[in-house]
Amino acid sequence: MEDEEMEKKVQQYLQRKGFRLSEFALQEDRNRLSTSAVSDVALHRSDNDPARYHDGYSKLRTWAYSSLDQYKHELLRVLYPVFIHCFMDLVAEGHMQEARSFFHTFREDHEVMHSRDLQKLEGILSPSHLEEMELARSLRQNKFRIKLCEYSYELLLQYLQKTQALVVLGVINEHITFEVSPGQPSLISDDADVVALIGTSKDLAKQINRKEVHWGLLEDSVEERMEKALAESDKIEAESKDAEADDNKKRNAEGGKQGASLKKTKKDKLVGATGKNIKTETSMVSVAPRVKPELTVPATPIEVEQSILEDLRNRAQLSSVALPSVSFYTFLNTHNGLNCSSISNDGSLVVGGFSDSSVKVWDMSKIGQPAKTASSQGENGSSQGGRISTVDAGKKPYTLFQGHSGPVYSAAFSPFGDFLLSSSSDSTIRLWSTKLNANLVCYKGHNYPVWDVQFSPVGHYFASASHDRTARIWSMDKIQPLRIMAGHLSDVDCVQWHVNCNYIATGSSDKTVRLWDVQTGECIRMFIGHRSMVLSLAMSPDGRYMASGDEDGTIMMWDLSTGRCVSPLLGHSSCVWTLSFSSEGALLASGSADCTVKLWDVTSSTKALKMEDTKGGSANRLRLLKALPTKSTPVYSLQFSRRNLLFASGALSLSSS
Repeated sequence: MEDEEMEKKVQQYLQRKGFRLSEFALQEDRNRLSTSAVSDVALHRSDNDPARYHDGYSKLRTWAYSSLDQYKHELLRVLYPVFIHCFMDLVAEGHMQEARSFFHTFREDHEVMHSRDLQKLEGILSPSHLEEMELARSLRQNKFRIKLCEYSYELLLQYLQKTQALVVLGVINEHITFEVSPGQPSLISDDADVVALIGTSKDLAKQINRKEVHWGLLEDSVEERMEKALAESDKIEAESKDAEADDNKKRNAEGGKQGASLKKTKKDKLVGATGKNIKTETSMVSVAPRVKPELTVPATPIEVEQSILEDLRNRAQLSSVALPSVSFYTFLNTHNGLNCSSISNDGSLVVGGFSDSSVKVWDMSKIGQPAKTASSQGENGSSQGGRISTVDAGKKPYTLFQGHSGPVYSAAFSPFGDFLLSSSSDSTIRLWSTKLNANLVCYKGHNYPVWDVQFSPVGHYFASASHDRTARIWSMDKIQPLRIMAGHLSDVDCVQWHVNCNYIATGSSDKTVRLWDVQTGECIRMFIGHRSMVLSLAMSPDGRYMASGDEDGTIMMWDLSTGRCVSPLLGHSSCVWTLSFSSEGALLASGSADCTVKLWDVTSSTKALKMEDTKGGSANRLRLLKALPTKSTPVYSLQFSRRNLLFASGALSLSSS
């Protein structure tokens, strides 16, 4: 009241003195203050209006889709973070009905790239779920990093300033970090790499990836010794043929010049087909550095070394113009009961793990033979509760391994095929002898289903991956794990040994791949880039590169020394269940639920990478050499033999046709 009286007296004074401009300015100021008070009340009311999220996102969406085509794909990247945070903010404020309506109205914008995340977020039904759900908690605690070119960034700023979209502006300030780069917009095909969740995970990855990785091969490995022995024998053989050719020249100096020249031509072709080919095909492996083993490497039997030598001698040289022969094993009449399959290194044995808890092994040499030749060598059950039976009457030519009490999710042969590992939902791993047809050990340590198990390249040691978010390293002679690798935020879905046995790689439902030191159990690399759960892994024969495949059909090639993605491989339309490098590392084979095997050129792409590293550029994508479609068989497993024959297996699925 006193303020109003004071203002009246001031106004009367200004009128008496004739200060018209000052009086007018005072009146304008009073009007502005009253308008501001009204707008503050209106703004406060709008802050509680759930429709503001729908309006803000809808206007941003309309503007982004109506932008110039050159910049549209970059501006559309902003929509997904804004969408999920608008949805979660509506939930947090208790506007559940409006949140559901908002989610279902705009979810189609993001189905292609983020279908798994949307399926999880759809389960949020109350504010408490935001704290309980790991994905929602991670999204709210960390920021998105989005890559834009300078002009796209300027366009976005101009839009925000012009529209004064407070809701969108608040989400962007709080939850998005922009990485602005000069020059032209990035490619549309790079969209999977330019929107990533950062924060503590990014800081952790940077810190982890500073550690050193010794990616080379083992010193004095069996393969290296065999290759040296093979090279020496080829050299001696070539020298003896040279000496023989010289003798023939001397004997036929007068009348046999033409015959001697023909012999020399044949000799040159023969040397080119043996020694020279061996050197070129092993060059990628032979130039790799050598490292010492951190685990005790078991001795290799003489007969195994002889077998390896014979395989190396008969190895086919593969390249972009010389593709491998493929032997595909198809399971029939599985009635959707086959969960996994694996093939021994030489292709002589094939194993299948089934939903009825059974493991079945087929001996390819006995397929089609009378039933008596398929008789079992061992009949007694093991002390671990496993039972072996070989069916008769010639109707089912396989050996049945029984012992698990739940569906079998993984099976793997030892490098020389004498042992078999299987893992199950009963949280155990079982070791079987393919020679004795007996269950030898039941390994218990995981608390939940074991999704994958893999033997090390030297045998004796193996690694497992589980729903309990850990990977574990075991040795055949101990029932307790040697190491436990913990750090993933969700299921560890697949595991793969490095070729020098000093590291293992794990792929997880948290969309990351990690590399672990087997001696310390420490994570030394964290690979971020996949947009869905990682289902398959493969190591290159020289140990430098790793390939990983995910649920969306994307394959990524990683450089272990730098921790960065060399090249994404886009081509599959469904889950990539299996990956395998050829023996010399020239090709990568991928098998998918889309019923195809695809062959990728590794050599040319890694050469391009090395050249562009010196120029500071980015590497080209791996070239797809060939797609091999099956009639109606999803590809479960791939395995290159030492002779570079590609084995593949899968179960005929009439529903996929």
